[in-house]
Amino acid sequence: MSDQIKNQQTKAEKWFRELRNQMVGSMQKLDGSEFIEKEWQRPGGGGGLMSLLKGEIFEKVGVNISTVHGNFSEEFKKSMPGTEEDPSFWASGISVVAHMKNPKIAAAHFNTRYITTKGKQWFGGGCDLTPAIPEKLETDNFHQGLQRTCDQHNSTYYEKFKKQCDEYFYLKHRKESRGIGGIFFDYINTDFDKDLSFIKDVGQFFVNFVIENSKRKKDFNFNQDDLDTLSKKRSRYVEFNLLYDRGTLFGLKTGGNIDAILMSMPPEAKW
Repeated sequence: MSDQIKNQQTKAEKWFRELRNQMVGSMQKLDGSEFIEKEWQRPGGGGGLMSLLKGEIFEKVGVNISTVHGNFSEEFKKSMPGTEEDPSFWASGISVVAHMKNPKIAAAHFNTRYITTKGKQWFGGGCDLTPAIPEKLETDNFHQGLQRTCDQHNSTYYEKFKKQCDEYFYLKHRKESRGIGGIFFDYINTDFDKDLSFIKDVGQFFVNFVIENSKRKKDFNFNQDDLDTLSKKRSRYVEFNLLYDRGTLFGLKTGGNIDAILMSMPPEAKW
């Protein structure tokens, strides 16, 4: 492995940890509750840090970071670029899922990652909202903020990544979208420093949005019908993550921590 790739790996891993610390700190301050942290080690190489909070605003929010390395299985390497002659890989990333106590605040999901194989390096990730009770202002604030963020880097990013998000977060068996979308991207590899700058800005936008949106809506009134609507919407979240989610599949296929992989599940759902 070249010194350049090692340097890029170090920069990406450092950012994911910095963003993790910022998210944990700002969420704790808003909620008044503390995250419970747990480190884990991957037998094949690497490990991560799980952080879970169950509070007054965030019914369940998980902020996980990991950096793992090793070899893909013969089956899984076929779907990963740059592994034709060598199954080795290195991957670092951050994953955040927030399920809110107030059903009028949308559940929020975010992840970004940097993966290197013998012949390829790339960033992937995205963020999206899953409201049980959609609100136009919330939806507009989210998408307009994402567009501004994307446009600072590439005028084609927002429409392209929004379309990919809409296509990805779709429950084919129910013929319905999981939520109101966002952006989703993979295999970004133009210029490392420019790509990392984009990744940083997406992460910064997400944490700022979640905090401000939660502040604005945390005291909204709700009733039992709203809670029932929330439980039903959460069932769709579970179905997507178990049937279609690439991050879940990647974690399971690379020997990741099961608790960390399934952190995204809501605290309760009904069918």
